[in-house]
Amino acid sequence: MNWSNWIYLGAGIALGMSFRQLFGRWLRPKQASPNVSSSSFPVAPLDQQDMPSISQQLQQTHLAYLMAREMSQFKGGFLARTTHELRSPLSGLIGLHQLILSDLCEDPAEEREFIAQAYERTLKLLKLMDEILNVARTEHGTNKLDIQPRPLAQVLEDVHKLTYMLAANRNLPLQFLPTDPEIYVLADYLWLRQILISLIDTAIIQMEEGSICVSSSTVPTSNFVNIWLDVPTHAIPWSEPIDLIKSEDQPPDIDQGNTALSPGMRLLINQTLVEVMGGKLEILPSTIAKEPHQEISRLQISIPLVIPEAELL
Repeated sequence: MNWSNWIYLGAGIALGMSFRQLFGRWLRPKQASPNVSSSSFPVAPLDQQDMPSISQQLQQTHLAYLMAREMSQFKGGFLARTTHELRSPLSGLIGLHQLILSDLCEDPAEEREFIAQAYERTLKLLKLMDEILNVARTEHGTNKLDIQPRPLAQVLEDVHKLTYMLAANRNLPLQFLPTDPEIYVLADYLWLRQILISLIDTAIIQMEEGSICVSSSTVPTSNFVNIWLDVPTHAIPWSEPIDLIKSEDQPPDIDQGNTALSPGMRLLINQTLVEVMGGKLEILPSTIAKEPHQEISRLQISIPLVIPEAELL
């Protein structure tokens, strides 16, 4: 072997030893923790203080998933309810037209009467569709709400003026407890009044006996005002059966003279409108009223509270 080759070999060995010492010093793990093995890459141990934060993040993720699932079920129920509400009057229209097209009318006068009934129900169906579309536009943001501070006492006073006559005609007691005139809510005045009127009217129509009591109270722990409607449990449409698919052998129902939204649909619409205004409509568990043998339930509407500037200062 040539002497120059020996020189190159020695220089290579020396460079290799120096590089090994240099990089070995950088890559050698620090001996700060005895739990870390020097034969593998250094892995930072999981700090015990990080466990609560990770658990909290998992709980928040699970809560967000539950809220998203409930919202999806709510939207699905709204779509199913809307389909059912529109299907019933359409079946009546189809039945009337089938009678006319099958020449089952006794004379031209009866045929003209069926045509008039079909026309009247078409107008009522159009009114129902406009009402549902109006709520959908409001939820989507197309219809702008006039959300401003409103005195709650004035809202409840107007609701009482517009509902006491219906209760009096059915001999049902309707009581409005006094409201603090200093309480202001942040809501659309017309929509809030309409929601309360709709809930009270629906309860009165569904009631067989009992009374209705309307009251309100502020929530000390949050900036909300609770409006309570204590009504008999049987007057609340908890869950009405929705039959979207009927048998073809079953003849369509054409005896529905009054085409109107069902109580369950109105409750769902009112719940949607309250949520658009930043509130919440809930049905609290049933309780026993002061009257014997009368079970009541509470409809609770939570509306944002307007805090006066003096309290903020």
